[in-house]
Amino acid sequence: MRSVRNAVWATCTIVLLATSAGAQTGDPSASHNDLPDQPRVLLVTHATLWTSGPQGVLEDADMLVRAGRIVRIGRGLRVPDGAVVIDATGRHVTPGMIDAHNHSMISGGVNEGTHNTTSEVRIQDVINPESINIYRQLAGGLTAVNLLHGSANSIDGQSAVIKLRWGQPAQALLLDGARPGIKFALGENPKQSNWDVDERRYPQTRPGVEQSIRERFQAAVDYRRAWKEHQGGADRVPPRRDLQLEALVEILEGRRDIHSHSYRADEILMLMEIAEDFGFRVKCFQHVLEGYKVADELAAHGATASTFSDWWAYKFEVIDAIPYNGAIMWDRGVVVSFNSDSSELARRLNLEAAKAVRYGGVPEDEALKFVTINPAIQIGAQDRVGSLEAGKDADFAVWSGHPLSNYSIVEQTWVDGRKYFDREKDLAYREVVAAERAELLEKSRGASEEEDDDDENGDDEVAEEPEADPTAGNARRHP
Repeated sequence: MRSVRNAVWATCTIVLLATSAGAQTGDPSASHNDLPDQPRVLLVTHATLWTSGPQGVLEDADMLVRAGRIVRIGRGLRVPDGAVVIDATGRHVTPGMIDAHNHSMISGGVNEGTHNTTSEVRIQDVINPESINIYRQLAGGLTAVNLLHGSANSIDGQSAVIKLRWGQPAQALLLDGARPGIKFALGENPKQSNWDVDERRYPQTRPGVEQSIRERFQAAVDYRRAWKEHQGGADRVPPRRDLQLEALVEILEGRRDIHSHSYRADEILMLMEIAEDFGFRVKCFQHVLEGYKVADELAAHGATASTFSDWWAYKFEVIDAIPYNGAIMWDRGVVVSFNSDSSELARRLNLEAAKAVRYGGVPEDEALKFVTINPAIQIGAQDRVGSLEAGKDADFAVWSGHPLSNYSIVEQTWVDGRKYFDREKDLAYREVVAAERAELLEKSRGASEEEDDDDENGDDEVAEEPEADPTAGNARRHP
């Protein structure tokens, strides 16, 4: 009977721990889910449409989708034959939100911190399609994320832009058309402030961080020249292939964009100077909490900024952070986004956008762009996602109310014209899981009571041990 009880308790333990375990390892069945249906024709009617595009915010408007692409936005659109209709009366519809700085769906850690330059490693090789964070973030209206390497090194690994196609394999998550990217880092992290002394390596100072980046770009210039000389016949022996330097050559040639972890104004200026010395531009400064001090310089360089809404005081180099940072940079012409850098915060980026209204008076429709079209520009996918416009992917969220209100919730999230999240179905499934949990607990209680009855009847007899020899212990005590 004990074996029966143990088996039931093991099953119950799996169910009871499923939520907490899922946060770490995900749902193994996720990659076997059926692909959601994609209606041939889909019509959203009578919605307040936040287009994040030239049409602005439209009241009582319709959106027509065919085969996963938006084909028309207007009022009073005719319902095509066979169309699936979403009556969005009293509801708001926004573009699917985009997180320009996310680490949620990465397996095995986000930092390869054993070397100061790791530009050869690729996040796209370690995407975890089973991460429950995909589903949770869909429930918050998020549809695409920029998966970044960590900030352990001056030059980190290559990033991956994905759509949250819950249930699909890793390679099917990649967003075709997004610009290739790579993570850089400045400040305390790459110089290993407060790290274990046994793990120290060059650089250990801010000047060292600058020089380490300059040296690698000069090496990339030499590497490119060596290959050109070989291809031109000047040198018959080809150079040794170097995957680190190949990624940096892509930056030099404008084929890969830098997303740089940064905080202090002096270091932001430093990296822009390096870029200009080598003839390229930094695409996006991440965090960039002192960006308000150099907003004009960022705009002149052509850099964008993906910042926190109001984070402060979590380490010394952010001491000058202010919640008006995003609004000030936006006011000076910088393309600004608010990111999460957090699996939890990524579920409510709409409330981060609302903080741009509170701190700096950014108009509501412009504030929403901080989590829609602006991050799309930063990842180089603005032709596909980020706004509700004809020709773009049908990635959108249906909200119960104003998208910048903390009282509003996401009712549906669509990606490529497929419904990946439905709150009504989610609530119904919770009841199924609760019933299954109750059934397993009842089985475990029954097995326990049955065993107790067996114990009372003496069924589980324990064999008596032979009486110990009183002299045995004394014999062992003497050499």
